[in-house]
Amino acid sequence: MEVNDDSPGITDRLEADRLHTLFDIGGLILAELDLDSLLPRVLEAACQLTDARYAAVGVLNEERTELERFITRGLDEQAEQAIGERPRGRGVLGVLIRDPTPLRLTSLDAHPTSYGFPAAHPSMRSFLGVPVLIRGLAWGNLYLTDKRGGEFDQADEDAVVMLARWTAIAIENAGLYREAELRRGELERAVRGLEATQAIAHAIGADTDLDRVLELIVKRGRALVEARSVVILLRDQDELVLTASAGHSRPAHGQRIPIGGSTSGDVMQRGLPERVSDVRARMRVSPEQLGVDDAHSALLVPLAYRGEPLGVLIAFDRGDEGASFSDGDEEALKAFGASAATAVATARGVQRQRLAGALAAAEAERRRWAQELHDETLQALGGLRILLSAARRKGDPATLVTATDQAIEQIEQEITNLSSIITELRPAALDALGLAAALEALFDRHRSINDLEIEVDMVLPDDAGGNRALEGQLEATAYRLVQEALTNVVKHAHASRVTVGLHVERNRLVVEIIDDGSGFLVAEVGGGFGLTGMRERTLMAGGELKIESSDAGTTIRATLPISPGRGGRA
Repeated sequence: MEVNDDSPGITDRLEADRLHTLFDIGGLILAELDLDSLLPRVLEAACQLTDARYAAVGVLNEERTELERFITRGLDEQAEQAIGERPRGRGVLGVLIRDPTPLRLTSLDAHPTSYGFPAAHPSMRSFLGVPVLIRGLAWGNLYLTDKRGGEFDQADEDAVVMLARWTAIAIENAGLYREAELRRGELERAVRGLEATQAIAHAIGADTDLDRVLELIVKRGRALVEARSVVILLRDQDELVLTASAGHSRPAHGQRIPIGGSTSGDVMQRGLPERVSDVRARMRVSPEQLGVDDAHSALLVPLAYRGEPLGVLIAFDRGDEGASFSDGDEEALKAFGASAATAVATARGVQRQRLAGALAAAEAERRRWAQELHDETLQALGGLRILLSAARRKGDPATLVTATDQAIEQIEQEITNLSSIITELRPAALDALGLAAALEALFDRHRSINDLEIEVDMVLPDDAGGNRALEGQLEATAYRLVQEALTNVVKHAHASRVTVGLHVERNRLVVEIIDDGSGFLVAEVGGGFGLTGMRERTLMAGGELKIESSDAGTTIRATLPISPGRGGRA
């Protein structure tokens, strides 16, 4: 701030000691950026410079018509209470409001505008008043009374005028600092909101598991508005169901509340956020029902996707003190809720697609086995029935013996076929001996039946006793992936050579099948070639599946997480 010195002789008139003190005080005042701390320090400095017994600063209202704040020095708390209401700017104090120029009086009582003092007010005689001007406009006034040992003189006035100028600069600096801090807070909140929204957007593309998306939403939402607790309620027909929570809350997942007659339901249906300053008085469902204890305030924002209400996101108690939420918090959480709703809708859509895909894959599997049983086993049994019936009608013992021998041979063949089908459905070796033995048996069948060259690079973990270290479900998933890949190779790829690898990397089981077949366009493959089932199995196991195919062959690589404590040594 630029200081316009309209009294060029002030510093010349101040004695060296007081001038030195004034400069020291000015440095301390200018370094103070908190207004509540600044004003008491100014009063202390004014008393030090003038040897006044009492000092006060009056802050003007926006209209500059009266005092909005009045801060004193020299009066103890008991005297302050005895005096009662703070002055508003009448009498002598009002003179400086109407005419913001320095005012020195020998006696307050002698001034024509003096109203006198309240009964409990201490006696005050000499007076010095100096306005505090910021950019030429009155901000307030410094008042000093009762100079020890006499009256205020020109040197006192000059010192306080200079102090008032230091004070004006410090006040403006404090205001600019406060504004900068507010803007910084807004920017930080905006950055947090952007980070939270980006995290949700990333979740939409990278993680479509609904439970994990909901967990991310409550954690990011809580950090965004610095809430003690955050919960999500999702719509289920005419009820809201608590599906996720974060912060200082007890597990209450599955808790249901009616949409009708609840504040949460109203927010969802109206599609408008609501701030609640008294949770128990305003919300028609106690916070304990939602797993939140001792909640005072709340911020509710609706979750809607393309006009369809999905639920509501509720934040309880801002900060450690449980303060109410601000307009900025509401805007931030509202914008975050829009992204969160998109993430929830996307995850739900993926879940439905996965379920539909899994059902379709299961149905295709049933059709496959039905076709196998119809084309091979049922046809063979039908032919066997015709053979035996014809031999019986002839009544020739020799013909009957021949037919019986042929029937036994066919029965043995069908037993082998049924055993093969049963093995493909659930190989006994997988349960009895583990993944390695089951896969070796699978490889042997393909080598003998399909004349397929299979190279194996299989290193599986075991525990200290040489026993199986992978859990049963993981073994089953890995087996099915290899089984389906080899079936595709035989039926579609027309490959002559396949390499199968299984090993552990960073607590994940890696399954890789590489063939030298004709390949296919991955993007154009829908539910065919068994890839849908492979994808579903991998996703259900929490893993990832990558498929690369060209004229030179196909590579299928699946990474499956191993449960903690299982297979970690490899």
